[in-house]
Amino acid sequence: MDPHSPLRERLIDVGVELVLTEGTAALGLREIARRAGVSHGAPRRHFPTHHSLLSAIARRGFADLGVRFAAASARNGSPREQVRALGCAYVGYALEHRGMFELMFRHELLDSERAENTGEEGAGEELTEEGSGRTQPRLRESTIPLFRLLVALVSRCRAEGDPEVIAAALWANLHGVAQLWAWGSLPLVLEAHGPVPVERLVDAALDAHLGPDRP
Repeated sequence: MDPHSPLRERLIDVGVELVLTEGTAALGLREIARRAGVSHGAPRRHFPTHHSLLSAIARRGFADLGVRFAAASARNGSPREQVRALGCAYVGYALEHRGMFELMFRHELLDSERAENTGEEGAGEELTEEGSGRTQPRLRESTIPLFRLLVALVSRCRAEGDPEVIAAALWANLHGVAQLWAWGSLPLVLEAHGPVPVERLVDAALDAHLGPDRP
């Protein structure tokens, strides 16, 4: 069965629209099938499990985030300015697409420990998007190219320390900023300071992990 059939892509398209507009709670298999205009059993031809369909939807999110990272890192500027651009892109994506961002990192919900099952007939062989017979990377591995880009830039910002550890701590900090801002916790505790743009917290995270910005 062709993993690129119109039905397969339509199911993913519907799932992406649902998660962007209504959040992860709306991603029931029956609801996706209903909105795609097919029987509730039809998705099984391409996605043997509900989780495999959710994984395919989340891959779209990582692809979109990757495009944003590429655009941010292509801007002219110092390595630190590029790290800031990545940080703003990451937090901005999380706040603009809260449902998708949640889905992308809910690894207990997704098929994160194995390659995505495309539903191809045969002996359970899981295919790449090209249908070559090779397995796709695990969903959680979608973060690796983005992380490597951050590590490369961090290594150019700081001569001391392990750039991977620093980049990992910075990523965790930015992820926490995105989550706590989305939940309203950070705006609440910062009320006394008046309106505080989230970019100021990105700058504070960079200062904490890369040191103060010096001319």
